[in-house]
Amino acid sequence: MQDETFPGPGEYVWRNMACQFLPRGELRFSPRNPIARVAAATMIEPGLYVVATPIGNLGDFSPRAREVLAAVDLIAAEDTRHSGKLLAHFGITAPRVSLHEHNERERSGELVERLKRGESVAIISDAGTPLISDPGLLLVRAVRSAGVPVYTVPGPCAFIAALSVSGLATDRFAFEGFLPSRPGARRQRLSDLANEERTLIFYESPHRIIAALDDMIAAFGADREGCIARELTKLYETVATGPLETLKAQAETESRGEWVIIVAGSAPQPAADVERTLEILTAELPLKQAARLAARLTGAPRNEVYQLALSKKAR
Repeated sequence: MQDETFPGPGEYVWRNMACQFLPRGELRFSPRNPIARVAAATMIEPGLYVVATPIGNLGDFSPRAREVLAAVDLIAAEDTRHSGKLLAHFGITAPRVSLHEHNERERSGELVERLKRGESVAIISDAGTPLISDPGLLLVRAVRSAGVPVYTVPGPCAFIAALSVSGLATDRFAFEGFLPSRPGARRQRLSDLANEERTLIFYESPHRIIAALDDMIAAFGADREGCIARELTKLYETVATGPLETLKAQAETESRGEWVIIVAGSAPQPAADVERTLEILTAELPLKQAARLAARLTGAPRNEVYQLALSKKAR
């Protein structure tokens, strides 16, 4: 069996082989000296590592994630005390600094300077994949703008986990994150999405779940199919599917944990409905306003409705 060379940052390989270190940060694996695993820590490259952590079950913490976190010079955590418990459990002792919504802009500048000096930094959130409804976007943008590499260490993500077991369409979906906390803004957002044909995915806090479902019933209809999930991969994992009205009743009996809410997309709107709606509105309103409202009412793309309105006017 010939030796194999694996270049690249953060590589780890499960092989019944051993490794030899080569110039240029490469590893060569040889069957002559068996070994079970080669840790990524032996060849960590400078750069920013976006590392996913468990959303509940510690068994979901990947070997590569643990190895990268053990090897980097610094870990930027959303909450250093919260993440400290996880890291201590796995014997990871890398220094930590906080990076959250209140200090991200300032902290990003500090981290970019360290990265430009050739250090390695990992970013983690309290649970799941960083940047998904969590801090990190400003940092990743700043690091890329500085020409420093950004590497992904993928893993758990609550909304993907919930979608995969929901039984709702997965070929096209839109992740909306957390809805606005103010009732008026929340209802407006949901009204804008009422005719969206893709599966819709939201996060919601335990103290707003009932209000959010009430507003979804008003915007989408009580019979629209959906799924609610909480405490995924934990002891009290809950996943329920059915009409929104039924899901609201289910949520009223639960109290702990943030929720993932998944809503089936709207049925496609017939083209005739768009034309009829546009015809009624253009008789009473300026063309641009009529097109905008027609798009909102039917769910049709605004640009297409506007072009249809222009073509009707030219006839």
